[in-house]
Amino acid sequence: MTRRKWLYGAAALAVIVGAFFVRDLWFDRSRAVSGGPAPRAVPVEVAKAARKQVPYRIEALGTVTPMASVALKARLETTIVGVHFQDGARVAQGDPLFTLDCRQIEADIKRVQAIIDGAEASLTQAQRDVSRYSELAARNATPVVTLNNAQTAVNVSRATAESNRAQLENLNVQRGFCNIRAPIAGRISMANVKVGNFVRQADTAPMATIIQTTPVYVTFTVSQKELPDIRKALAAETATVEARIPGENQHVDGQVSMIENTVDATTGMATIRATMRNQNEALWPGTLVTTELTLRNEEAVVVPTDAVQVSQAGSIVFVVENGVAKVRKVETGRQVDSDTVIESGLKDGETVVTEGHLRLSNGARVSIRQPKAAAGS
Repeated sequence: MTRRKWLYGAAALAVIVGAFFVRDLWFDRSRAVSGGPAPRAVPVEVAKAARKQVPYRIEALGTVTPMASVALKARLETTIVGVHFQDGARVAQGDPLFTLDCRQIEADIKRVQAIIDGAEASLTQAQRDVSRYSELAARNATPVVTLNNAQTAVNVSRATAESNRAQLENLNVQRGFCNIRAPIAGRISMANVKVGNFVRQADTAPMATIIQTTPVYVTFTVSQKELPDIRKALAAETATVEARIPGENQHVDGQVSMIENTVDATTGMATIRATMRNQNEALWPGTLVTTELTLRNEEAVVVPTDAVQVSQAGSIVFVVENGVAKVRKVETGRQVDSDTVIESGLKDGETVVTEGHLRLSNGARVSIRQPKAAAGS
């Protein structure tokens, strides 16, 4: 009895397996005859090619350099008695910065002034002697030698006074070196010497350094093939420069101030210097910045850069027509922000795929979906 149940169970299992395989075979044949179900549409995001004014820009890395930099050094051998600024502060032209000990110079000024006073008194006495001896010599009451000696005394006293006046002027100039003031407006560095330090004219390290931060220069290089367009834009006064600090959205406007008179023969690059107003001191001297030199505006067809794909045949885009994506080869130009200029192969208003290329092929059916950012909002 048990054996018979096992035989019935095996027969039933065989019938079920056979029915399953027959069903699959029948469905495969029916699909072959009917041509199979239509392939599913690939969801994609799209955008339209647009013809608009596009700036012709040249991007390069530049360096911020100050227009003026002054290293403050002592012109006397003396001691610092006062520092009148904070490290890194902004100073105006003429602000007092350092005061040096000038007591020795002031003492020398008094000594020389006394010599001048004595020489002037001797000169006055000698002039009186000349007047008196002139009258006596006219009456033959005194020898002519006495008159000549008096005249010589006048000349000596006058020369002594003039010589010491020149020395006094020199001492006054040196006394002016005791008060060091800012020769330009800008940012001052930290003071390398403090009150009590002895400074000399032969010191190599400056006491402090002032750099001009408003305006500043931005120096960058461009390829020599761009020089003709740059010179034309400068002649037409259409060239503008923007400097951007990497990692920040802030930018500073400026104008091209000069083009170096030679091209570097080893690199084929030409140096350009732009003047940036830098009113808020966004550009710090020594900083690397991204410069955008805009020469002119041109009308061109542009698409989002994400729409352009690179294949073995070159640059391609997927153009959507009647719900079908077709591959089209294009010639691309420069990239402007998030758009790419299409020089040939695409017309204004055509729809291109910007997202979903991975599952696309030439002639694939597509379904347009909203961009992720729009769907999220």
